[in-house]
Amino acid sequence: MGQIDKLLASVLSGNQDKNIKFRDIQRVLLYLGFRERIRGDHYIYTRQGIAEKINIQPNGAFAKPYQVKQIRNIMLNYKLGADNHV
Repeated sequence: MGQIDKLLASVLSGNQDKNIKFRDIQRVLLYLGFRERIRGDHYIYTRQGIAEKINIQPNGAFAKPYQVKQIRNIMLNYKLGADNHV
């Protein structure tokens, strides 16, 4: 299992929302085909075919748990994951 697969599994499990590094959640979103735009400390991700915009901010070195949950819900709603990332 590769590193990106472990990150995807970690986000989808919901057991480690407080322990996911901000840089790792960025990596996951880029892997899933999202485009990144940065406005100050706001990182905004969009993807064609997905209505929701993802707006995340770092909490030190980690992602905010409620934002990880939002990303997980989008991944589940649109069936995004290792098999169909693009």
